[in-house]
Amino acid sequence: MATTETNILNRLYFVAGCMFVFALAVVFKLCTIQFVQGDEYRALAEKRTVRDFPIPANRGNVYSADGSLLATSIPKYDIRIDAVQPKDAVFEKHLGALADSLSVYRGKPASYYKNIIRKARQNKNRYFLLARNISYSDYIRLRNFPLLKLGAIKGGLIVEQTTRREHPMGEIAARSIGYERFDEDGNVARAGIDGAFGESYLRGQSGKRLKQKIGNGQWKPIVDFDQVEPKDGYDVYTTLDVNIQDIAHHSLLGQLEKYEAEHGCVVVMDVKTGEIKAISNLAITKNGNYYEKRNYAVWESHEPGSTFKVMAIMAALEDRVIDTSTVVDTEDGTKRFYGRTISDSRRGGYGKISAARALEVSSNIGLATIIDDHYSDNPEKFLKRMHQWRLDKPLGVSIKGEGSPVIPKPGDKIWSKNALPSMAYGYNLQLTPLQTLAFYNAIANDGELIKPRFIKAVKSFDKNIEVFEKEVLVDKICSDKTLLEIQDILKNIVVRGTGERMYSETFSMAGKTGTARIDYANFEEWKKDKKYISSFAGYFPADNPKYSCIVVIHKPSTKVGYYGADVSGPVFKRIAQKIYTDTPITDEVKKLEFNNTLVNKDYETYYESARKYKTLMPDLIGMPAMDALALLENMQIDVKVKLNGNGTIKKQSINKLQKLKSNQTIVLEAS
Repeated sequence: MATTETNILNRLYFVAGCMFVFALAVVFKLCTIQFVQGDEYRALAEKRTVRDFPIPANRGNVYSADGSLLATSIPKYDIRIDAVQPKDAVFEKHLGALADSLSVYRGKPASYYKNIIRKARQNKNRYFLLARNISYSDYIRLRNFPLLKLGAIKGGLIVEQTTRREHPMGEIAARSIGYERFDEDGNVARAGIDGAFGESYLRGQSGKRLKQKIGNGQWKPIVDFDQVEPKDGYDVYTTLDVNIQDIAHHSLLGQLEKYEAEHGCVVVMDVKTGEIKAISNLAITKNGNYYEKRNYAVWESHEPGSTFKVMAIMAALEDRVIDTSTVVDTEDGTKRFYGRTISDSRRGGYGKISAARALEVSSNIGLATIIDDHYSDNPEKFLKRMHQWRLDKPLGVSIKGEGSPVIPKPGDKIWSKNALPSMAYGYNLQLTPLQTLAFYNAIANDGELIKPRFIKAVKSFDKNIEVFEKEVLVDKICSDKTLLEIQDILKNIVVRGTGERMYSETFSMAGKTGTARIDYANFEEWKKDKKYISSFAGYFPADNPKYSCIVVIHKPSTKVGYYGADVSGPVFKRIAQKIYTDTPITDEVKKLEFNNTLVNKDYETYYESARKYKTLMPDLIGMPAMDALALLENMQIDVKVKLNGNGTIKKQSINKLQKLKSNQTIVLEAS
């Protein structure tokens, strides 16, 4: 019995000893945490419940050359309430009035808002949402509601701000101005000017705000701590002209719709400065509409076709292997080069013609013969000119994603005996539309090759942060003799060559048409579904040029037409004429004293008729929206116009020739 009691006591002593040791260990650990690792654990706990959140800075605005707003950051607000923060007396005093205000704002009964806010307080919800993604004016309105106007400490008001990028001009030039998209990793990527200058100028510097975790993954701002305010980004002033941009956009859109083309682009550039005044890139969607999908003018490298013939003949003229009167035999419209047949668009050919005429009529055989005859033994001589003119190098424009040109040389995989004659008429090489335009602009600019420029300046308020000047890539691409000869040929192309359909007695233009086959590797398959690129590159006016322009349209419907003069040429002509007819050019003239009774009477009759006409509703169906708006703005009486959509007018709310009333609203439906 004694032995048993002794064993029990031993076990108790052992258990008590273990518990004592465990207690000592606990005390030791507590002391260690308190005095040795206390700061570390307190910091860890605080980090998990309180941390800094970034406050995004407002991105800088993007403006046109005349100060019109192209892209801006619009603030949006979420309004929440800490339902626990207000004292009971304050909460009960203002709850009814707050519910009434929310009822007027949202339209639901006041009792609904009173119940959900009271329930939020009972559930100790410190982050209850009242309004999401509202405008600044609505934010000002809500923060003055009862209870909320007492602020964060007394009323529990919580305000969170975000920003959204808006384009006041809509889809016009949206791809070049830039918009947000997501890359393969889910990160925000920006295109166009917004992407090119986002990191360096537009983005600004983010601020920070301290927030506390309040459960369910929600974080509440701590108002007792100072926050670091964000620094807004700088504003970027582009070279774009909104009027020219509007003309270019709608001119391209109308032609794409007419020819049911896959996509197209147009660029208008100032000859002397290299400033891009307009750039439009449109592609068709599955539902048949067009929008700015990619920046084809900057990105897309393709075989330029006949627009490259200008470069080819200029090389021969500059090397003095030919002159403009050199006779070339185009035979009967077909000719074999190293086992491959080259043909001209004209059946029966052009026979024996001058080199200048070969370019005017865009003879493939003529250009291939000239280049092959004089450079086949020494192709490096021809390629040297291409290198001197920087046609083998990107322009280095500020917008990201510029396509790389392809000018093959002996030893490359795509080089063969046929490479040189193919290059002569624009095949077996690749250029982007902007690279082609830069060269034509150099011809118009007396030989000076300039880098195309999208940006004029970066500003903070009215202070210049950086100003972008003209950048010359090549001082002189060729001799004055060659320059004058090619300028004369380009002028004659419009007068009597492939671009003669564009000719106008009242307005001069110069340039070159281009029609290139695409996807022609399997020629038999290509004949079943013929695909082309139609283009026109040039400048206007032909004498003392002001602007250069290129129009490229991919895969127009062959049922309607595909030649460059038919598809792209009219876009070029419309842009040129609209720019100069919408911009009056006045010369100083002598005042003439003239008085004739019959003439005065006829004028009065005409004037009264004109006044009457300007009170009647015109027929706007089929007219571009821009032209329709301009016509209505010049009516004799004031009318209000509401335009739905853009493009071509398809419907008008008031029938033609109907008498208009002052302040009457006219609704136009456009494609």
